[in-house]
Amino acid sequence: MSDEFAQKPPAFGIWAGFIAMCVGMFMAILDVQVVATSLPTIQGALDIPPDQMSWIQTAYLIAEIVAIPLTGFLTRLLGMRRLFVIAISIFTLASVGCAISSGFAELICWRVLQGFSGGTLIPAVFSAVFILFPVRQQGVATTLAGVLAVLAPTVGPIVGGWITETYSWHWLFLINVIPGIASAIFAWSQLPRAAMQLSEGRKLDFLSLGMMTIALAALEIALKEAPERGWNSGLVLGLLVLSIASAAGFAGKTLRADSPVVDLTNFADRNFTIGCILSFTLGIGLFGSVYLMPVFLAFVREHNALEIGTVMLVTGLAQLLTAPIAVALEQRVNARLLSAAGFAFFAVGLGLSALQTPETDYAEMVWPQVIRGLAIMFCLLPPTRLALGSLTEARVPDASGLFNLMRNLGGAIGIALIDTVIYSRSPVLGRTIVDKLSAGNVETAKFVGIPLGMFAARPPGPIDADTMAMLQPLVEKAALTQAINEAWAMIAILTIAALVCIPFARKQGTSNNAARLH
Repeated sequence: MSDEFAQKPPAFGIWAGFIAMCVGMFMAILDVQVVATSLPTIQGALDIPPDQMSWIQTAYLIAEIVAIPLTGFLTRLLGMRRLFVIAISIFTLASVGCAISSGFAELICWRVLQGFSGGTLIPAVFSAVFILFPVRQQGVATTLAGVLAVLAPTVGPIVGGWITETYSWHWLFLINVIPGIASAIFAWSQLPRAAMQLSEGRKLDFLSLGMMTIALAALEIALKEAPERGWNSGLVLGLLVLSIASAAGFAGKTLRADSPVVDLTNFADRNFTIGCILSFTLGIGLFGSVYLMPVFLAFVREHNALEIGTVMLVTGLAQLLTAPIAVALEQRVNARLLSAAGFAFFAVGLGLSALQTPETDYAEMVWPQVIRGLAIMFCLLPPTRLALGSLTEARVPDASGLFNLMRNLGGAIGIALIDTVIYSRSPVLGRTIVDKLSAGNVETAKFVGIPLGMFAARPPGPIDADTMAMLQPLVEKAALTQAINEAWAMIAILTIAALVCIPFARKQGTSNNAARLH
């Protein structure tokens, strides 16, 4: 970015092009959520075996997580404008392909293409913030991108539920077509033009690329399989060993390369590393909360997708209300202080959800959601500036890919840990509840939802088979609720733990680049 450009407000066209990029990113993130809502519908329509249904999502996520760190290389090769238009065009085409798929294999192929093209859109948008805009406008641009990035998972369930109940499953993919075409047209016509650097393609290290792909894909599959198969199963351990070995080989080769596929030396910048730790932790809490709420509302409260989406809208509304405040404060308050406040409040919102009972519903879930919604923008904007704000323009695309990759990895690992807690703890907690009921524990009976008159009339002692059969659904829901509460508590503790690294960040603006941008 030139000094001359940094001192002038960007033209209206640049803002229009950037908004088009944000819309494309929003559709890519939304796609994951709306499809997750309607997996059973797609499974039934295409006659997919139940044990293979999850691959509809896993195929997308593996391709996405491989594409994210490649965004820096692709930006250098094609230029930001050309990369975005190609990516959103492929994403739109792949969405049509998914909609017209007639079988499982065909759908998976389109999902891989959709995931890879969608994966480049997120880091491309956050790179654009620091490439297109002067410092005084980066807060507004980051907020716009951040609101859409975190709003998509929140509104995804209600959009997916409404589409599934109102139209056919094909429209889960076809809703991407018009926004995708419009984004491509606006971005092509409004974003700054840059020449392709085809020489970058000749420098591509295919061995490093292969090792990175294997490392990320093996890790994603291991995290998917571990909760059900067990972390010590042969398949999971083998995949984790393969991932670690491939990652080590990739890191060793990349750090010695003159033109690396991904520039890992960005981690030498302390603020970037701390920003990535915060991004990783936000991924655990953000993806974890968006995952835990539907699990509770569907399996404990037995709500449908549309009702679940309605409950979860509270978080999105709180985010939108906070966005202008976040922009104003981000320009005036130290990024470290805002990050600390954001993560502290986010942890409180997560912790409050660990107090749920089987009767908890919309009214009791409002305030935890409000607190999380108010905190999210402060968990996203200041860490983004910490991570990327002091880097040179040439480093930003690679760094943005790594920064966004950390959030997605945090989400994948967080969901795997959550599933592990739910799978492993629910049976144990169920047996504990039965033992307490046998001992005549009134508080446990109240928690489970047994009428106290009926419970008091029963003498303490082992529960007979007929009574147990009647109580089993209540006990299972109570055990699942307690396991979900433990998962909420776990991600709250991890969020609090991230605060430890914030004091080690340098005060923003100490680097030469930050001074130049100001």
